[in-house]
Amino acid sequence: MFQKFKNIDTAVRQLRSATLLVVGSSVLVSVFAIYWGFDQVSKMQNRIYILSGDQALEAIATDRKANPGVEVKAHIRNFHQLFFSLEPDEKAILSNMNKAFYLADGSAKQLYDNLKEAGYFANIISGNVSQSINIDSIQVDMSSYPFHWKCWATEKLLRATTVTTRNLITNGLIRNSGRSDNNAHGYLIEKLQVMDNRDLLIQNRQL
Repeated sequence: MFQKFKNIDTAVRQLRSATLLVVGSSVLVSVFAIYWGFDQVSKMQNRIYILSGDQALEAIATDRKANPGVEVKAHIRNFHQLFFSLEPDEKAILSNMNKAFYLADGSAKQLYDNLKEAGYFANIISGNVSQSINIDSIQVDMSSYPFHWKCWATEKLLRATTVTTRNLITNGLIRNSGRSDNNAHGYLIEKLQVMDNRDLLIQNRQL
């Protein structure tokens, strides 16, 4: 009889161990499933889909702190493209300038006013000149705030009979600002200066 009770006790212990193993495994699987689910939801929240025609393009939303240098350079590049890309159309020039002014402080408006007073934009319009900019490099010193930056670029001025290649070196400071529809990167350029804007080459156009 004692042997029978012993067998029953052993069976109960084995059943209990098996039950604990199953319950423990279920808990681990549940915890992993919950963690994985939250991780996937978090990743999906950082994904943005942009409609372009009939295609959905995916973009990834990241924290500014992940790579601030990239966003700073993109902001500087965007400003230069808006400010120094000119067409012989007064409305187009004003439209680009108004967009550029959101990305910089009053030093950009002061530079615009100086160029306007010197007749630069009037000459662009009257001479049917198209001015484009090619940015060669941008350097940003992230060791102190506000960040100091320097930009090297070339301009091409397309006239009826000639193409002028002009050197362009600018520098200034850049600080954090609030993101908005008019300032997607959330930075503001300060103390904008044009250090060099010499003609490098003038070529006759082959018509």
